[in-house]
Amino acid sequence: MLIKGLLKQIKKSRFRRVKRVRMAVMAQKRARLSVFRSNKHIAAQIIDDISKKTVAAVSDRGIIGNKQERAKAVGLALAQEAKKKKVTQVAFDRAWYKFHGRVRALAEGAKEGGLQF
Repeated sequence: MLIKGLLKQIKKSRFRRVKRVRMAVMAQKRARLSVFRSNKHIAAQIIDDISKKTVAAVSDRGIIGNKQERAKAVGLALAQEAKKKKVTQVAFDRAWYKFHGRVRALAEGAKEGGLQF
């Protein structure tokens, strides 16, 4: 019973964090770079919240390397896709993920590719 209560609290904290991060991102009035991370893969997409359309999306499926290298490659590929669509400034939406590890590597790759946060 104690574990159920703990899991409920963790879930509640996660959604509070998502809401806080999302509100800060929405206040910037830019396209949003949204990150999804699973145990094996990482994916990112750039979303224009005004027109409610996905501008570009990239996943690490088919990319060789360790998780950090694949995340950085996703960031670089996403920046290239965004340049094709003439998007240069984005707001980084990390959701409930902490800004370290693969999420940070993806952000660094996107910055190296030319996106501005």
